[in-house]
Amino acid sequence: MSKSSSARSSGIGVFGLLGVAFVVLKLCGVIAWSWWWVTLPLWGGLAIVLGVLLFGFLGCLIFAAVKR
Repeated sequence: MSKSSSARSSGIGVFGLLGVAFVVLKLCGVIAWSWWWVTLPLWGGLAIVLGVLLFGFLGCLIFAAVKR
């Protein structure tokens, strides 16, 4: 018999925890940052991934146009 193991990750994660902490600090008046900065850990990863995909797509379009 072969052993198979699967690792599952559950929980909020570092960026989620950081986002929740920043929101709590903002609502308690401890920090006076803009809401954009407070919520950055929550949406920043998605923005980076979308930016990389966009640049990759534009690079492919430029490469195809130059290759013609």
